[in-house]
Amino acid sequence: MTEVVVFTVDGERLVAPARQSIAAALLAVGRTILRHGPAGEPRGLYCGIGACFECRVHVEGRGVVLSCVTPVEAGMRITTGWP
Repeated sequence: MTEVVVFTVDGERLVAPARQSIAAALLAVGRTILRHGPAGEPRGLYCGIGACFECRVHVEGRGVVLSCVTPVEAGMRITTGWP
């Protein structure tokens, strides 16, 4: 049986397999927009390997992280919409 963790994104409670990347967990529930660019265009996962910085999110207590290379953990409080 796969271990699961509970975390929040923009106040929404989500569940994902432990150690899955934040980006993968968000994609699994249909959340593809992680922030908006300077002109208001939606941005999300692009390279998936931590090289492009498009998937930035804010994790409470850690600051801004790359969601594609940061594993989700129990109790994480994540906010999307960071520049």
